[in-house]
Amino acid sequence: MKYKDAGVNIEEGYRAVSLIKDMARKTYSSRVLNGIGSFAALYDIGGYKNPVLVSGTDGVGTKLEIAFKMKKYDTVGIDCVAMCVNDILCHGARPLFFLDYLACGKLDAEVAAQIVSGVAKGCEIAGCSLIGGETAEMPGFYKEGDYDIAGFAVGIVERDRIIDGSKITEGDVLIGIESSGPHSNGYSLIRRIIKNLDAEFEGNKIGEVLLTPTTIYVPYVLPLIEKYEIKGMAHITGGGFYENIPRMFKENFTAVIDKNSFKIPKIFEYIMDSGVEEREMFNTFNMGIGFVLCVDKGLAKNIVEDLEGMGKGAYIIGHVERGGDGVCIK
Repeated sequence: MKYKDAGVNIEEGYRAVSLIKDMARKTYSSRVLNGIGSFAALYDIGGYKNPVLVSGTDGVGTKLEIAFKMKKYDTVGIDCVAMCVNDILCHGARPLFFLDYLACGKLDAEVAAQIVSGVAKGCEIAGCSLIGGETAEMPGFYKEGDYDIAGFAVGIVERDRIIDGSKITEGDVLIGIESSGPHSNGYSLIRRIIKNLDAEFEGNKIGEVLLTPTTIYVPYVLPLIEKYEIKGMAHITGGGFYENIPRMFKENFTAVIDKNSFKIPKIFEYIMDSGVEEREMFNTFNMGIGFVLCVDKGLAKNIVEDLEGMGKGAYIIGHVERGGDGVCIK
């Protein structure tokens, strides 16, 4: 009896690692002290006076099932990186490095390499290094053809530059930065509504539209942090506006949102027309706003113009009022 007889092909695992190594190496900075293949990765964080490490972990969720059905695997890795680095960005952290975990029922080195190519692409966009990971072949636990992916990101920020919402005051303005679609949230509901992934939607298969990768906000927001005082930030993920925007508040504030201040992408209108109430939409999806900044009113116009100059749509979507109702959308 060999391990392969139990469903685990070690040789395919070696081949997957071989395909992945070059992708990871392209993401390395001079701070990476060793390469893929060691038992652990070494990273030099020198150059900071009083550094604080900021970490986050997340996965892609049931969006993966759409990738399997469409046989398109090269975007979900970007999603995995985005979900992690956007979270740590909320505290002003610059992503340093990323690790991924890929699990499956039967390993196909080519598919694994396509998934990790997305991870590497996401790391390049975020400016961090893919320094390690794990590929687990688990026959009998996952169905053949199914994969799961999760990631772990570590960033860094000077202690006196941490953004934690403590400076937010009544009258501050909320700026919304556009999303690329549903990102990686609400797909359990989407899959209940949209059965035919080959159906035409705005000139494309709707399955392809749903696989549009999550926007990585790092290259847009880090320059703003260096230039302006950003008081609070929120990554609009699961729980939509209602759960995520209040997470930036230290005190009892309400975010008053003007739902007519930004453009809602047609994919969300399609979902809503399928029978989902508006409040449920804002409680599940990002509705076209993937990241929110809280700033002084006097800075808002300039920040919006800077974001537009970087090619990213941005809108003044609301303001902060004292009182503990969380979010008011009107």
